Order: sequence, then C-alpha cells, then structure tokens
Amino acid sequence: MSKKSIDPRIGEKTRKTKETDISCSINLDGTGEAKVDTGIGFFDHMLESFAKHGFFDLNLTCEGDLLVDGHHSVEDCGIVLGEALKDALGEKEGIGRYGHMILPMDDALVLVSIDLCGRPYFEYDAKFETERIGYLDTELIREFFYAISYSAAMNLHIKVISGTNSHHICEAMFKSFARALDMATTFDPRVASVLSTKGSL
Repeated sequence: MSKKSIDPRIGEKTRKTKETDISCSINLDGTGEAKVDTGIGFFDHMLESFAKHGFFDLNLTCEGDLLVDGHHSVEDCGIVLGEALKDALGEKEGIGRYGHMILPMDDALVLVSIDLCGRPYFEYDAKFETERIGYLDTELIREFFYAISYSAAMNLHIKVISGTNSHHICEAMFKSFARALDMATTFDPRVASVLSTKGSL
C-alpha cells in the first residue's frame, strides 16, 4: 500500500461569518508540516499533532469571537477542515476507505474508527475530569469532531477506553484520529476504482 499519488491531494476551503473568519488547506500526501493559529493555544497544539501523526500538511488560521467564547471558533474550524478533507479526497478512487487506531498515551487509551463512505454519522463516548485544558473548553472537543464528521461526510466513532488525565485523553484522541484517517486515505493497489459495490462513495 502507498499513500502517495501522482498529484498531491490538496483541499482548500474558507469560511467567513460574523463570528469567524477561517482559511484552511490540507495536503493528504504531505509530511506532517503544520501552520496553525486559532487563538486557542491548546487547540493549535492538537491540530499540529493531528497533522504530524497523520503525515498531513495543514495550514489553518482562524479569527474568531473569542471574547464571547471558543465555541464558534472550534466548531467552525471543524466544519472547514472537514470540507477541505472532502475536497482533497475527490472521488476517493483507490483508497482503503476504512481506518482505525487504538492509541495509548500514558494513562489514556483511545479508539477511533473511520469509514469514508460519504454518509455522515458520529458516535462519541468520552468524559473529561476537567472543564478546560488550557484555554480549550473540553465540551468543545465533541463539537469539533462532530463538525468534521458531517462536513466531510464520514462515519466517525471515538471511544475513550480508559484514562483520567484530560490532556492525555484529548491528545490521544487527536493522534488516534490522525492515524485512522491516514489509514483510510492510503492507496490500496487492489482497489481499481472505489471500494464499494455501489460504484461510488
């Protein structure tokens, strides 16, 4: 199997509302380089980890109404990143479609499973002991992944198997998502067109 294609798969999206102004580009065939600035330091760190561990090149900037709270910024970043992923995937020809990872980080153990089926569905089983990690509200982590799953039209399951430290749980979640998405977007030479009896994803 190979992740590399002849032409890099790049998706670019922007979103501007009264609440946020976001620009995002992602290269699925990158090396893990990231330039991220959302105004929420820990969220930036998670997106950088996502890029590094998925071998995605990610550029994302967000100017949001953080004086209100972080909700609009985090949710809208999920929407735009999901749209960029969908754009980069195109017709999904030749990819493995499914990806999964059970990833440990100290006390945390997180399972992520993905199907790039074109039908949005989201399951999330996670609890955090703290309300915030740095300046990121932990309740917004669900909103971010929910937004990605629906805007990218993917089936996404996230389950925290064990863990007590909120930082470790969240970081394991983003890294596990990255590894699962890397697997799902990797080319499989056995897939002639798309991996579906329908003939399309």
